[in-house]
Amino acid sequence: MIQPLRKLLTFEEFAHWKPDGERYELHDGVIVKMPQPLGGHEEVTGFLSIALSVQCYQSGLPYIIPKTALVKPPENESAYSPDVLIINQANLINEPFWKKESTVIYGTSIPLVVEVVSNNWRDDYHTKVGKYEEIGIPEYWIVDYLALGARKFIGNPKQPSISIYFLVEDEYQVTQFRGTDRIQSPTFPELNLTAQQIFQAGSSRTASSTP
Repeated sequence: MIQPLRKLLTFEEFAHWKPDGERYELHDGVIVKMPQPLGGHEEVTGFLSIALSVQCYQSGLPYIIPKTALVKPPENESAYSPDVLIINQANLINEPFWKKESTVIYGTSIPLVVEVVSNNWRDDYHTKVGKYEEIGIPEYWIVDYLALGARKFIGNPKQPSISIYFLVEDEYQVTQFRGTDRIQSPTFPELNLTAQQIFQAGSSRTASSTP
């Protein structure tokens, strides 16, 4: 039996269709419903949003953390909904989709993006690494607090890891942090957090120090 071809959507069609209240992404023209996040995922995301908001304020730079904005590769019918997205507000004047679609396409608008790993970990480690590099996003975190990713990404035996990708001559290099390692962020060099403090946020325990 011949299966009917799935209709591929343009970004504009996706943006007009996307309902409020649920998270969807567009992957090469295909709508992908994001999995319902676990409680721990929400705790880690919330903790990082607060910690990075403090850094945005203290840096004195025009950075904001929007709630539902999308990231779109310029030459691709895709749109991603990061767990934490930091935007350079000063560059929004150059963004063609910002006012109507709350979407950014330029790496100069996105100092830092964070994905907290869920069961769809392949998207974070495979698809989004390539797409975020292509866009030119200077810094990309993959926070794998449950050690869900493949061993080639987080080691054997698996262990909770934070992988920070940063652009060097338009290519990502990666550094990993575990346990008591202090996070080294090119965007926020004054950030005072260990990997374990971030992981603990996802286990309903209060982190021991202030970001």
